Amino acid sequence: MHVHLTDKKIVCQEFIQALEACHADTWSRWTGGCNDAKLKLNMCLRKERIDRTAINRDVARQRRERTELAWADIREE
Repeated sequence: MHVHLTDKKIVCQEFIQALEACHADTWSRWTGGCNDAKLKLNMCLRKERIDRTAINRDVARQRRERTELAWADIREE
């Protein structure tokens, strides 16, 4: 498991633990028995990334609007 996933407390922790438990059984790991757990983890991480980028986009938009207003005030003076 990636270190950056196991060190953080993230929303997908239950999926990470399920995948680690599945990987503990070596036979399941090599025969594709963990594919479902891996897919669920990937979908959870994808949702978290999409939510994070949406928030970042909104913050950047607000910051840009404030900058444009500041420049408009400077131009008026």
